[in-house]
Amino acid sequence: MSTETRAKSVSTADISRHAAAALVDAVRARAAEIGFTVATVVTDAGGHLKAFERDDDAPFLAAEVAVDKAWTAASFRIATHVWNDYLADPRISPLAGHPRLMAVGGGYPIIEDDRVIGGLGISGGTFEQDQRAAEAALTSLGFQTPA
Repeated sequence: MSTETRAKSVSTADISRHAAAALVDAVRARAAEIGFTVATVVTDAGGHLKAFERDDDAPFLAAEVAVDKAWTAASFRIATHVWNDYLADPRISPLAGHPRLMAVGGGYPIIEDDRVIGGLGISGGTFEQDQRAAEAALTSLGFQTPA
C-alpha cells in the first residue's frame, strides 16, 4: 500500500464579484458600440450565477440564452461556438438534446492564469456580434480569450 497521502479536496478559483461586474460593464459598452442590446451573464467556475444584466430593449429570451451560454462555457471550458462542429459528429450529437447546452456563439470560459474561473454568456445580437462583444470585454480586462 502506498504511503502517499491523497488529497480529499481541491482548491478552485472563482471570478470575484468585482471582476464579474466589470465584465458586465465592458460587454454593455462594447455592445453599444457595435449597435445591439444585450443580456450578459457571468457565472463562477461551477456554472452558478455571479452577475447578470439585461438591457431594457433586449429580448427577454436573450436572458435565458445568455445563462445557458455562460453555463456551457464554464462547464466544458470551451467557447460555445465550437459546439456546432462538435455536434456534427454522430458520436457527440446526442448532447444536443441536453436542455442547457448552448451551441451558439457568445459564450466563453473566463480564463486567468490558464485556469477557468467562470463563464461569460452574451445574447441579444447575432452570434457574430455576441462573440465580438465577449472577446472585446474579456481582452479589455486582461482575461485570456480561447479560440
